[in-house]
Amino acid sequence: MKAVVWHGTKDVRVEEVPDPRIEQPTDAVIRVTSTNICGSDLHLYEPLGAFMTPGDVLGHESMGVVEEVGSEVTDLAVGDRVVIPFQVCCGHCWMCEHGLQSQCETTQNRDQGTGATLFGYSELYGALPGGQAQYLRVPQAQYTHVKVPEGPADDRFVYLSDVLPTAWQAVAYADPEPGGTLLVLGLGPIGDMACRIALQRGVGRVIGVDRVDTRLARARERGVTTLDLRDVDDVGDAVRELTGGRGADAVVDAVGMEAHGSPVAKAAHKVVGLLPDAVAKPLMTNTGIDRLAAFYSAIDAVRRGGTISLSGVYGGMSDPMPMMTLFDKQVQMRMGQANVKRWVPDILPLLTDDDPLGVDGFATHHLPIDAAPEAYRTFQAKEDGMVKVVLDPHASVA
Repeated sequence: MKAVVWHGTKDVRVEEVPDPRIEQPTDAVIRVTSTNICGSDLHLYEPLGAFMTPGDVLGHESMGVVEEVGSEVTDLAVGDRVVIPFQVCCGHCWMCEHGLQSQCETTQNRDQGTGATLFGYSELYGALPGGQAQYLRVPQAQYTHVKVPEGPADDRFVYLSDVLPTAWQAVAYADPEPGGTLLVLGLGPIGDMACRIALQRGVGRVIGVDRVDTRLARARERGVTTLDLRDVDDVGDAVRELTGGRGADAVVDAVGMEAHGSPVAKAAHKVVGLLPDAVAKPLMTNTGIDRLAAFYSAIDAVRRGGTISLSGVYGGMSDPMPMMTLFDKQVQMRMGQANVKRWVPDILPLLTDDDPLGVDGFATHHLPIDAAPEAYRTFQAKEDGMVKVVLDPHASVA
């Protein structure tokens, strides 16, 4: 089958790889009909490359049709249409039963000290082949799936794999008061969708921050007040000016470790990327430094007693934390990988013909899988108005 394969920093290729097969009685195999490129994939494209192995299949946002099921998978049948959450989770451990599926005790990667296994996301999270491929093996398939109805195009449901639950959790963790103000840093796919969800949930004012014209325009079209980083000297001052001097009630940081405005950490990322893996791995694991400009902006812009919700991925271990400011401002913080299955019951009722979250038109690019290498480059460079890419694994290049 065709798959998007990692070969090195900024080097992904579409290659023929062996078809997946049932390996455990709890497995299923699906024929992938749509698979997305996620902003988190860009971390593997460059700064986290030390944890990848040439030949790794990328991707963790997929949906498709069940082709085969293992003997212990009783809730799926061949022909079922399913979305596959980005994390593998069993559904019966303590963590899963308490809505913390991203910490599943059955699939935790204890040798790495990380949570549940993720599709296509390096040895840190299980080195499991990902879904940017024509077929996908799904472990723990009795629970690692979301059945969806036939009829609507894939765009209606594919974002249940990651974008929708990640954005939903970001807003839920931020917990802005009805009528309050939510600041969203970064208007990529997660930030964009978080703005839409917040407005749908009755947040009075949503302020979105970015520096890319396409992203800012998309947010404004949905009723978001936007701040262009190219025109703003200080995000905190700009937000206080919009909020009577108080600051935002809650902030979602949807940027993470690769924020603009962090030149020292950016240089460190590039240096680590040039090192041999044997040197780079412990450096990233034990002393990794993130680009923290967005996080510092969140701390500055949130009001006293407010909440910061981190959905952007961070990976550093020695990042300087302004604990005095966080303590003095009485800031609450929540963070973590999205617990997909926890939020699906809340989201599904919104995926109706009325499409209040605008999922049908959310993707900016629909491409055949053969276009993936160039799409990765374009997405990282924020060119061509690219915000969200949906790949068709079975389409041919025109």
